[in-house]
Amino acid sequence: MRIMRAEQFNIDRQVEYGTPEQNEAVKSIVEAIRTEGDAALLRLTEQFDRVKLDASSLRVTEAEILAAYDKVDADFLVAIREAAVNVRTFHEKQMRNSWIDMQPDGTMLGQVLRPLKRVGVYVPGGKAAYPSSVLMNVIPAQVAGVPEIVMVTPPSTGGQEGINPYILVAAAEAGVKEMYRVGGAQAVAALAYGTDSIAPVDKITGPGNIYVALAKRAVFGVVDIDSIAGPSEIAVLADDSADASYVAADLLSQAEHDEMASAVLVTASETLAEAVAAEVERQLALLPREAIARSSIDNYGAVLLVDSLDAGIDVINRMAPEHLEVLTADPMALLARIENAGAIFLGPYSSEPVGDYFAGPNHILPTNGTARFSSPVNVDDFLKKSSLIYYSKEALLANGDKIMTLARHEGLEGHARAIEIRLEKEGGK
Repeated sequence: MRIMRAEQFNIDRQVEYGTPEQNEAVKSIVEAIRTEGDAALLRLTEQFDRVKLDASSLRVTEAEILAAYDKVDADFLVAIREAAVNVRTFHEKQMRNSWIDMQPDGTMLGQVLRPLKRVGVYVPGGKAAYPSSVLMNVIPAQVAGVPEIVMVTPPSTGGQEGINPYILVAAAEAGVKEMYRVGGAQAVAALAYGTDSIAPVDKITGPGNIYVALAKRAVFGVVDIDSIAGPSEIAVLADDSADASYVAADLLSQAEHDEMASAVLVTASETLAEAVAAEVERQLALLPREAIARSSIDNYGAVLLVDSLDAGIDVINRMAPEHLEVLTADPMALLARIENAGAIFLGPYSSEPVGDYFAGPNHILPTNGTARFSSPVNVDDFLKKSSLIYYSKEALLANGDKIMTLARHEGLEGHARAIEIRLEKEGGK
């Protein structure tokens, strides 16, 4: 693992916009779904997934879901159920209510919160199955009160025939009733525009490959989306008190996701830097996904040396990592200065997988430095807000002239006259 000064490392992570060929392919797929519906969906599923379906077999049946329970380990079922409770409990604390503020003059101002009606969740089926992501997408939507949640996932997972049973069980445990065996850009387009078999949704959430990301970007505006997710990333801020084996293991926990994942240690300790670099090499050889993790570490991993923890925090804030672990003697003392991170893990026992799987916070986090301005998926992502204005006659008479002044300064005489006509009729002007 490279050891270098922080100023030598390119902190910026570029948003993946895809190649011209990838963009053109996605544009063609989205247009085909928009204009042809099911016919294109079935054709593209056969072309890209090598699975021939008809319209009647697109939807996953209840019998398939029940059969999936016979294929999962009992300890997985226990773990996923407890994780679901933790995720639900955490997100229930985020729920806000509509409110109305009554003014002495009879005016009422407020905000009305309503859940989205229908949300689509994309669950990838590429290099690995991620049943935990099902919980992270579905449960916040449920807490928000979304009445219709539909899941799409490729008809084969990880190159194996059929949908991974762990994905089906996780979806069932989360309460998903409507699932379809379609994936890729064509599934995103089907959720956005609808087909005869799949009704359109209001919002699409969930990770996927570059084609899924580009398709989400292409349909944004027709529907809302959660984000254009980039490769996973972790930064660890550590001092001499950190255990090098813990740091190395946590860096590799992200590196194994993807060849483009980024794993970075920021430290003022040269001793720790060297120990972690050596430990990463030792642990790499033991990973089943060694080739993926090694590519990530070689191309996007680094140990960054800084002069002090304060300087390290400056680096972290510029980096705005998806995951940040603080492994220092007193991590709480540093928290106030950390401004940009999708999720912050404090102390040696708060390893990143604790948050990814079980503790309760959402693991769908802003990537590519977007933690500077965006947040983890949360209940608010599935709520829409309407402003409420009930202006009283007294308030209009008192403030009408000011409203007309502002309208006329913007050259909008029609706006001003909409007020003026009321003042003349109601106020005797």
